[in-house]
Formats: sequence, structure tokens, C-alpha cells
Amino acid sequence: MFSLKLRMFLLTAVLFAVVYAIVSMVSYKLGISNFYFYLGLSFAIMLIQYMLGPKIVEWTMRVKYIKESENPRLHQMVRVLATTAGIPVPRIGIADIAIPNAFAFGRSIKDGRICVTSGIMSLLNDEEMRAVLGHEMSHIKNRDVLTMTLLSVIPMILYRIAWQFLFYGNRRDRNSSSGGTAMIGLAAFLFYFITNLLVLYASRIREYFADKGSIDLGNRPAAMASALYKLVYGSARMPKDAIKNVEGMKAFFANDPSRATSDFKDLSRLDLDRSGTISPDELAQLTGKNVKLGFGDKVFELMSTHPNMLKRIKRLSEWGR
Repeated sequence: MFSLKLRMFLLTAVLFAVVYAIVSMVSYKLGISNFYFYLGLSFAIMLIQYMLGPKIVEWTMRVKYIKESENPRLHQMVRVLATTAGIPVPRIGIADIAIPNAFAFGRSIKDGRICVTSGIMSLLNDEEMRAVLGHEMSHIKNRDVLTMTLLSVIPMILYRIAWQFLFYGNRRDRNSSSGGTAMIGLAAFLFYFITNLLVLYASRIREYFADKGSIDLGNRPAAMASALYKLVYGSARMPKDAIKNVEGMKAFFANDPSRATSDFKDLSRLDLDRSGTISPDELAQLTGKNVKLGFGDKVFELMSTHPNMLKRIKRLSEWGR
């Protein structure tokens, strides 16, 4: 867990250092008086996102919070996992979404919420459901939801800077031989692209740590692997329109539904007995083997919020030894 916190801290430091460098360069070279307005506006948007984020997620995902009497099974699982994790019991909700998945959100550990979609309820058995809930519980315990909120504002700041200087900069500076304004705009756009890749990297590593957190809470690696396999299979059967409707929220999910078809092809090779699950023995087949990705898969993973699924299952096999 220290490794996750260290990586997140270093990423935060690097990203904010990039913003500070851009701010210093712009202020020193051009002396633009209203520049800090855009910087302040970005941080104000971050604050609004922090305050209103849970409501936006609830509205977008059509979340309905449930009482224990409505689903004792789900409440018991979450309560036991929260006790094991040593954190307050999160609010529990069901999202009216057919895509099988689960997600966690909230402003802090005390404000944690764990939700499952209606599509997952009949797909997973109890052991697999506990593994997925443990994954989401770990997101709350690790505080990575709040960290991602803070990190995601950095590319937004740089995008606003690039847009301002490339298209709305001072005409005289833009047309001068030095081209200072345009150069700053281009530099900001380059840094926007780089920092966006760093934020995506942060999103991917937090998924690995959430998987490990689920194992640390007492769930078997094979149960987590089987759960991911079933989530992939369930998402692959969904209409394309259903996947598009949650495209903007997929970073919250336990897996990326838009990659479900490709992921299912990879994981089905591990299901040697065609049982629809990944047994401990089948998972052990990956132990000691190298997972080699093609160039296309590497590029896609670089631009994705989630790790490559086969690499993720490979990591689970190592934790199962």
C-alpha cells in the first residue's frame, strides 16, 4: 500500500510541477494579467467536481440506495468487508444499468459509497461478488478516488492554457516573429497530452492495487479472476448503445466495458474446461509465464483507464501462489 501512496504522491508532485512551470513561464515571458483567472477557474471547477461529484455519479448511473431489508446478502458482504478493512461501512446502492459491473465513489472514507449494477446481481456467485466488492472497498480504503479527482484537473488546466494561447492569445504577440504566444500554446498542448497519459497511468495502477486489496481482505485470486471473466462476458453481450451510454463513467468500473469483446477472447483461452469460470488450477497456468502484448494492445493500454486484462489476471495468478 505504501507503494501505491508513493506513486500517487510522485505523480501528483510531477503533474503540479508541470503546471507551476507553465504558469511561471507564461507570467515571466508575457506578463499576462488575466492568466491566473483561468488557473483559478480550473481549481474552482475541481472544487465543484469534488463537492458535486457524488451527485453527478448518482444521477448518471441512476443509483438507488437500498436498506438492509431490501438486500440482506449484499449488505452483509459489504459490512464484513468494511469491518475487515477497518473503515466505516459505505452506503450501498444499485445502479439501474444492465451492464454487469460495480463501482465505488465518494469524497472520503467516511463518505464512501459502493454500488453494483442491476446486471451483475444474477451473474456472479457469492464468492465472486465478495471479490468484486472487496475490490471496490479497496478503492475507498486507498483514497484513490479523491486522488484521481485532484490529478484529473491538471490536464484540464493545461488544455485551457493551450486553447487560450493558441486561439485567443494576443494578436500582436501571435503575429510577431518570436511567436511567443503560439509556442506557449503548443507547449501547453504537449504537456496536456503527456499529463493525460500520466493520469491514465495512475488510473491503471490503482486497479492493480484494488485487486490486491481484495485479496488482502480474504478473497481468493481465482474468485477475482472468475468475476472479471464473467463481467467481461456479460459486457460483451451488451448492445453497443448500452456501452456508449456509460463511456464517460467507465473509469469508475471494475473493468472497461468497451474492451469486453477483446478481453473475452483473451480470457476464454484460460477457461480450459469451458465452465465459464477460471479455477485455481487454470489460474495457476499463468504463473511463471510471460504475457506478451502486441504493439496495438500496448498502445491501447497506454490510452486506457484500466490495465490490459490478461496482464491483470497474470498478476492475480502471482498473488495466488
